[in-house]
Amino acid sequence: MHNVANIIRDLNVDVSWQRAFYEDLHTHPELSFQEERTAARIAEKLTEFDCEVTTGIGGNGIVAIFRNGEGPTALMRADFDALPVEETTGVPFASTATGTTEEGLVTKLMHACGHDMHTTALLGACAFIDAARSSWSGTFIALFQPSEENGMGAMAMVNDGLANHIPRPDVAFAQHVGPGRAGEIMSMPGPALAAADSIDIVIHGKSSHGSMPHLSVDPTFVAAMIVVRLQGIVGREIPPSEFAVVTVGTLASGNTNNTIPAKARLVLNCRTYNDEIKKNLYEAIERVVQAECQASGCPAPADITYFSHAPLTDNSPEVYERVRPVFDDVFGAYSVDGTPWTASEDFSQIPRHFDTPYLFWMVGATPAAQWEKAVAEDRVLEDIPSNHMGNFLPDYKPTVKASTEAAVAAVLTYLAN
Repeated sequence: MHNVANIIRDLNVDVSWQRAFYEDLHTHPELSFQEERTAARIAEKLTEFDCEVTTGIGGNGIVAIFRNGEGPTALMRADFDALPVEETTGVPFASTATGTTEEGLVTKLMHACGHDMHTTALLGACAFIDAARSSWSGTFIALFQPSEENGMGAMAMVNDGLANHIPRPDVAFAQHVGPGRAGEIMSMPGPALAAADSIDIVIHGKSSHGSMPHLSVDPTFVAAMIVVRLQGIVGREIPPSEFAVVTVGTLASGNTNNTIPAKARLVLNCRTYNDEIKKNLYEAIERVVQAECQASGCPAPADITYFSHAPLTDNSPEVYERVRPVFDDVFGAYSVDGTPWTASEDFSQIPRHFDTPYLFWMVGATPAAQWEKAVAEDRVLEDIPSNHMGNFLPDYKPTVKASTEAAVAAVLTYLAN
């Protein structure tokens, strides 16, 4: 493990270009499946390295293969789409870009989740690994994934023949910036991110004038009863030792004040750390929804559609046990134990497809003084900007350095001579 740390410390690689690259990406965010400019910038930068580049996988996905003789194959992924969020950071390179969602909504855009940092760090890791060829052997794959925010990009690349473009990786890695002391590497075995699915529910009622409710089957009332009952599932059917969240993100019904509508719609977002709990949760949701429809005499069962799937990110213990000592050696006190995050990711779709073990870790991005003050005053939730907020902005220097070196350290754990 000390060999990997020494390789990183001894390399003299100029990555000063990272700041301008990061700020350019941050200024020009693009929505999922619309990342043409971003993909072009990544592909352009990759021409500076000794690697084989394939573009346009699953939309705008890119892979760069660094071959260096016999040995294992290690894959590192970064995502690069942005969000329909208005930026409020006030920095000179803040985004003023707009875009149009799939639903036709014109919206402000921002890299509010840090994917611009992920991409910048992986390109920096490419520079380091390319320059360190005398110190490693095998194959390094840098994979740049589009459309993570809608949970579709990883499977889009898989379904578009990813396995035909890259050798099967022996190990896979990914990382994500978020709240925490800037530059801190937070790793853990087992569940790291929750599994998540969205569920679209359409309730069929019978329309009537508001003055004659007895002639209707009111889908708004049914929807309200479902919302109440859904929380009872988590409170009374999920063991207290387990984790589950059911969020009603959308409740839509009716258009006028004096008409009982014919339909209502609920959109749920559900999260778990356990596939058996997930199975039980979804069975209970369907039971409650259909039972409430039947109890109210709906003319047809509810339509239930699952979408936007993010599988459980479940770190392989054997990979963690091998990489964590290297993180400890490289980062010292800034390598710490992570805890499961309730957010979700689609990264694990890629190693799952190849039946490859993997490790996903978090990188702190909050200025250290701000973080330590918030922790001391027990005001982290109130004072610390988090992902998807308009004021979320990683502390650049410590975050990009740690993210770049963490990627290099993980890959070289398997490839170093």
